Amino acid sequence: MKERCRINITGAVQGVGFRPFIYRLARDMKLCGWVLNSGHGVVIEIEGEEGDLKHFIDKLKNDKPANAFIQGLEVSVLPLAGYNDFRILQSKDEGAPTALILPDIGTCNECVAEIFDPSNRRYLYPFTTCTDCGPRYSIIETLPFDRENTTMKGFQMCPLCKEEYEDPRNRRFHSQTNACPACGPSVYLWDKKGRTMADGIGAIKEAVEAIRKGYILAMKGLGGFHLIVDGRNEGSVRRLRRLKHREEKPFALMYPSLEKIREDCEVSRVEESLLLSPQYPIVLLKRRYPSSIADSVAPGNPYLGVMLPYTPLHHIFMKLVSLPVVATSGNVSDEPICTDEYEALKRLGPMVDLFLVHNRPIARYVDDSVVRLIMGRMMILRRARGFAPLPFYIDNHGRRYSLLAVGGHLKNTIAFTRGNNIFISPHIGDLEMVETFEAFKKVLHDFKSFYSMENPRVVTDLHPHYISTQYARDFSPEIVQIQHHFAHVASCMLDNHIDRPLLGVAWDGTGYGGDGSIWGGEFITYHEGRFHRVATFLPFRLPGGEKAIKEPARIAMSLLYETYSRDELDGAISFLKYFNPLQLGILKKMLQRGLNSPYTTSAGRLFDGISSLLGIRYKVSYEGQAAIELEYRTQSHATQESYPFNVVAGNEGLLYIDWRPVIKALVEDMKKGFSVNGIATKFHNTMVEIILYMARYINIQDVALTGGCFQNVYLAEKVIRRLKKAGFNPFWHQLIPPNDGGIAAGQLYAVILQNKWSGDL
Repeated sequence: MKERCRINITGAVQGVGFRPFIYRLARDMKLCGWVLNSGHGVVIEIEGEEGDLKHFIDKLKNDKPANAFIQGLEVSVLPLAGYNDFRILQSKDEGAPTALILPDIGTCNECVAEIFDPSNRRYLYPFTTCTDCGPRYSIIETLPFDRENTTMKGFQMCPLCKEEYEDPRNRRFHSQTNACPACGPSVYLWDKKGRTMADGIGAIKEAVEAIRKGYILAMKGLGGFHLIVDGRNEGSVRRLRRLKHREEKPFALMYPSLEKIREDCEVSRVEESLLLSPQYPIVLLKRRYPSSIADSVAPGNPYLGVMLPYTPLHHIFMKLVSLPVVATSGNVSDEPICTDEYEALKRLGPMVDLFLVHNRPIARYVDDSVVRLIMGRMMILRRARGFAPLPFYIDNHGRRYSLLAVGGHLKNTIAFTRGNNIFISPHIGDLEMVETFEAFKKVLHDFKSFYSMENPRVVTDLHPHYISTQYARDFSPEIVQIQHHFAHVASCMLDNHIDRPLLGVAWDGTGYGGDGSIWGGEFITYHEGRFHRVATFLPFRLPGGEKAIKEPARIAMSLLYETYSRDELDGAISFLKYFNPLQLGILKKMLQRGLNSPYTTSAGRLFDGISSLLGIRYKVSYEGQAAIELEYRTQSHATQESYPFNVVAGNEGLLYIDWRPVIKALVEDMKKGFSVNGIATKFHNTMVEIILYMARYINIQDVALTGGCFQNVYLAEKVIRRLKKAGFNPFWHQLIPPNDGGIAAGQLYAVILQNKWSGDL
């Protein structure tokens, strides 16, 4: 018996060759009807025998394109319409859009093969794509994903490309980014004044020669500019650091091949799969010694941040240069990445010697994603190209949420709800820079425009001085505030798709507490939509406030001051070599009188203070540097020992972890001449034991580990193993960063959880 079905499909089904796949499937099965893109996803009307239609739907689900995923599939039966063929119809814009915007996808193997095939008409063409790969998020201007809605609209396809586009048997059938040397974007080499020196493959070859000579190149890529130098050339790397104002923070590297990476780094099977995945992220890999890489790429760092080429331009450039290059964000330190070549001339001109640019506009900047392995599983540290803005699916139990979260102050992202999805923007950055705040407003505007958001409830951090919170107050009359560490715990719950009672361990550098103080070493219980702070670290002062974060030797001084009597203090301070007697006297007075010395319970600041006390890092040039270098000292020492600590009861039942016994025992080890590496390892072990003690005391089986401290591999993996061995069920991050890049997602999910149980929304 013949039937006609309408099939509505939602999910990542635009820009992945889904309509061509449906077209070929229907034609092969001799079914009639049509398929089109809508603002909600893909709509199919199809006629045929009942059994054939069921088989069609099964194949649709099981054989879909590799980069597609289906979130929802609704089938309704309609009266027969008498279709006599199957067609792809023009897209429709019906109401508020809900279709998913795909991330940019790395170049597929078929396109790479064409690029390096001398007989192919796209030989060495740096904008070769098909339905399986290429730019998406960085070029889309509005939904649905059709060429006229992207920055490719200015490039009219030549007859050969048009023929491919209209041929159902061709993998470029309905490829919205289809182009070739005759009709597509072009690449140019500019000098510092924007004068064209070469174009096409000649421009790329001259840029390669410039790198070999030690020059700095600004290359316009997929989501913005990279600054590129020879990764082996110490002088060039140092020059880039000086001009970019980036003293010591590691640079990312791009390698021409996996084989070249193996020469400088240890690469496991999982890490290999990440490097070669369609997302092509930066992967933090253990460094081999000796290596060809200049020391200044990642000073004193046992890891290198490494990626492979992910666009045709990168593939061609790296094939010709055949050496590892620094490929760092095209910006002055902490500013947003440049996306426009004329803007780059102004902002990057003082830093670079040449510009390799192209004439395909970038709609919005997208940074490179950064990942590492924790317990053999990927953890995203910066969620951007390749991952964002794909959403997280939630079961909203029929409720309609209209929520927008503006995130935190550092590593800012925004997030919003649409239907059953929580969308998280790509990494935006630190909002203390005017340029980054402008980028924040643009991302906010873009998503509100994409999804026609009108008057959503806005979720913010508690901190009254966060720029994101202040901005939210200006444009929304209805604000919901979520405490910073509650948001961290909720982000880990969302990442692991859980809603059940648990203990959250939220350890980071700084978060505004419910009592107005600076939190950061928190134990938080969750039950039926409610978060409750149950334990924290004994507070200590930050002499100089923000200055102590950049000069953690001040924190070390504070820890000693809180631990020792005034008679004992001078003996302990003798290990702190950073300050002269006058400075020590001033710090003592600040601590004694509480002058510009706010209290904190931060675990991250505790790591910083120990790093300084051990003489590892007194002053930092980037966030978390002292704690990161403390972690590196654990890698050459295998002790299982730890230091003693106490747990004491405070007001209203709050428990405090008293770290002062740790400091005393640690200083005694220093007096005995124990190795810095051994002491650093014992301190890490102590922090693990603290978590295990609290898990046993609070006695909740599920434990969520969240916050920037759990980017620390030694800490995270050791506590996961210890919790599992003790019978607990630990959860940690994977697709949402544990740092403040996950705050916006956590803010939304915390509100959804609270209202799920209270029924307010």
